[in-house]
Amino acid sequence: MEIYMWWLDLDLASKEWLRENLRTAELPEAVQRGIADAGGPRTGELPAGGAALTVADWDFIETQSEFVD
Repeated sequence: MEIYMWWLDLDLASKEWLRENLRTAELPEAVQRGIADAGGPRTGELPAGGAALTVADWDFIETQSEFVD
């Protein structure tokens, strides 16, 4: 599922963590749970190779997400 479809439902703490830790290889369990709860990929559905999010997801977080949620 594309990030823009679940980003608005993601909890603020997870959004802040993702913005502060751009392109990190691994996500904390709380952030993974927040993403899944918002409708994003669940832990077992994350991209192959152990990457937490896709390059396109990180690009969205860096350039399109708003800091006023």
